[in-house]
Amino acid sequence: MADYDVIVIGGGPGGYVCAIRCAQLGLKTACVEGRETLGGTCLNVGCIPSKALLHASHMYHETEHNFEKMGLMGGKPKVDFAKMLDYKNAVIGQNTSGIEFLFKKNKVDWIKGWGSIPSTGHVMVGNKSFTARNIVIATGSQASSLPGVEIDEKIVVTSTGALELPKIPKKMVVIGAGVIGLELGSVYARLGSEVTVVEYLDHITPGMDSEISKTFQRTLKKQGLTFILGAAVQKVEKTKTKASVTYKLRKNDSEASLEADVVLVATGRKPYMDGLGFDKLGGKVSERGQIEIGALWNTNLDGIYAIGDAVKGPMLAHKAEDEGMAVAEVMAGKHGHVNYGVIPGVIYTTPEVASVGKTEEELKAAGVAYKVGKFSFMGNGRAKAVFQGEGFVKILADKETDRILGCHLIGPSAGELIHEICVAMEFGASAQDLALTCHAHPTFSEAVREAALACGDGAIHA
Repeated sequence: MADYDVIVIGGGPGGYVCAIRCAQLGLKTACVEGRETLGGTCLNVGCIPSKALLHASHMYHETEHNFEKMGLMGGKPKVDFAKMLDYKNAVIGQNTSGIEFLFKKNKVDWIKGWGSIPSTGHVMVGNKSFTARNIVIATGSQASSLPGVEIDEKIVVTSTGALELPKIPKKMVVIGAGVIGLELGSVYARLGSEVTVVEYLDHITPGMDSEISKTFQRTLKKQGLTFILGAAVQKVEKTKTKASVTYKLRKNDSEASLEADVVLVATGRKPYMDGLGFDKLGGKVSERGQIEIGALWNTNLDGIYAIGDAVKGPMLAHKAEDEGMAVAEVMAGKHGHVNYGVIPGVIYTTPEVASVGKTEEELKAAGVAYKVGKFSFMGNGRAKAVFQGEGFVKILADKETDRILGCHLIGPSAGELIHEICVAMEFGASAQDLALTCHAHPTFSEAVREAALACGDGAIHA
């Protein structure tokens, strides 16, 4: 008899959610995690700590730029960066200990250590062997770098090192204009760093709606970030205390360099499977290092499943969570489902950026006839009251059926507002359905309704 019905390898959002759901469904479950705390990259060195610093730096920005406008007078606050990091670490501790509590509550065994799969149905942790009817690989991802760029997490850092800097750098170069680079770049720009973002493409936020991307870049430039686009980084050279980034502009092949106290390498992430042994067993892995799976998150090896950043799709914690719950349902003999067409993406800068569904570029490429409903936050009373009137909501709907196909917005609380669209899309709603739904006044969400109205006869406040 097997030790467990399910062993989940990895205690991040995908892994711990999968383990809890398995236990709730009556499966004897263990989760293997080698960190000192649960929660994976997200809770320890990713999503949660970065949001703490984004919040703290935004509050500092508000005191500098908006408090006096509201009649809140007083001296300019000073940044105690060490104390800010203490706050960030306290937030991490609260969240990771919460996961440990949930494991105990749901009777999930935490097997501490790094797991490997010597054969199907077996998991090794250190020198101990465990058996399981099913194994779920939820090992997450790690930061990827560029050829010849040496990461030391002190001067040349990934997001992990950027969350633990001993002091605020005077000059920071960010390589990569994706979500991680822009979020952390905006944190340090607010705290006083001179931030330059170097991006290989000729636009920021690859894959995003182009109109949102252009507006977002203009907004970040106003906040002090400098952008060098269409630039291929050639090398990063370190001295004892600084670094030099050499790049080549693709349009004319000219070369230039930038000096920085800290270089943040934010060029994406790749699946983490060091020492797992999956490929040695004959497990299929794509050229991008992602585990290949079937419709039920099953690999080509019997009884082994994979989810989250280890497999194809956007590397998002909530996507991993959905897959974790779905594969738990499958292993319990039920029906697991993930709607990959309704997975939102959010950038937690100020203003926030959020999207779900198709972009205009994707709809044009597919030859889909669509209509656009837009509404500016300058027409939203609540947004103007909090100095966040910049930005807009854009809803894309099928030209014939009016069914919502996507939504892209930049503005206050965008990461919360997008879920109204997610629910609407999950139920196959039309833009008119949204437009006819009463929204409380004054709220930011009224801008979403106005954009839906703009898909029909027109917005009221535009």
